[in-house]
Amino acid sequence: MNIFRFEHPDYLYGLILIPILLVVWFILIRAQKKKWASFGDQKLVDKLIPNVSYRLKNWKFTFFLIAITSLIISIANPQIGSKLEKVKRVGIDMIIAVDISNSMLAEDIKPNRLASSKRAISKLVDELEGDRIGIIVFAGKAYTQLPITTDYSAAKMFLSTVSTDFISTQGTSIAAAIEMGRSTFNSEDKNNKNKERNKAIIIITDGEDHEEGAIDEAKIATEEGILVYTIGMGTQKGAPIPKYVNGRKAGFRKDREGHTIITKFNETLLQTIAEEGNGVYVRASNNKSGLKLILDEINKLNKTEIETKTFRDYESRFQIFAAISLLLLLIETMIEEKKSKWNRFNWFNSQEKK
Repeated sequence: MNIFRFEHPDYLYGLILIPILLVVWFILIRAQKKKWASFGDQKLVDKLIPNVSYRLKNWKFTFFLIAITSLIISIANPQIGSKLEKVKRVGIDMIIAVDISNSMLAEDIKPNRLASSKRAISKLVDELEGDRIGIIVFAGKAYTQLPITTDYSAAKMFLSTVSTDFISTQGTSIAAAIEMGRSTFNSEDKNNKNKERNKAIIIITDGEDHEEGAIDEAKIATEEGILVYTIGMGTQKGAPIPKYVNGRKAGFRKDREGHTIITKFNETLLQTIAEEGNGVYVRASNNKSGLKLILDEINKLNKTEIETKTFRDYESRFQIFAAISLLLLLIETMIEEKKSKWNRFNWFNSQEKK
């Protein structure tokens, strides 16, 4: 059994360059064609520039683009786990449930509520040692984003992909998140017999609960030995919810009457959920996320030993992608942009027609 991962997943953000380069390329090519067309009749222009080949230009750019992609992947260093070992860890099991409803895009906590939550969770993961962590995302419904694991690299990788686009059913159902967390723990208890291990569910939300039953679910979780902590994301004043079109902010969301929606978090509800769940409530701000305070509380719990299987040795595979990148860049330099029977690399223009 092997597992795939990137040693440095943050470098994969460099792939954002690819669509940007594509857009710039199409703009430049279109501008060049318009420039040539402005000289007059197309047949006359073709005679003036008989050796110009847009097909060869496109091939060169395609090889260059794939080479850059391979280079970025090689820098991120893809790895395959090659040695699975049993190790003993001391800690607790925790599930972090992240609200990904549209209201989490409000910017009363910078840069916005969701981005601040993800950044705080990432820092929390960096401080974990023997604890196991799982991630649940929820809006109108709840889904498991990451099963309980000790693979902290995987946790951060999955976390980086979380967005409000994950769930089409909008709203905020904290009850669904707690129920999903309970089901996950119950399944773990049944399969791994870890009933004595302390368990905690951490709810990160603005508390705009559109469903009922969250308090009842917290009570049930307590009866099952699961602690429920809550973190309130937002300010008492609230903020409008940005609306994005093609990745760009295009005003704010409005209700049916055309009024801008102002989202405020329900602090009273979150306090009650934490109280019924034998946990702690913390309000986040621009200065602190609250996760550190909750982690300090969790660290006071008795931590038990558990035997897990984990990959200890990983084999790097960056060489493959680095070689592909080098080869494609070499090919790209051998392709000339002009049609000529003396081309050093003449595979793509032999049958070309203008």
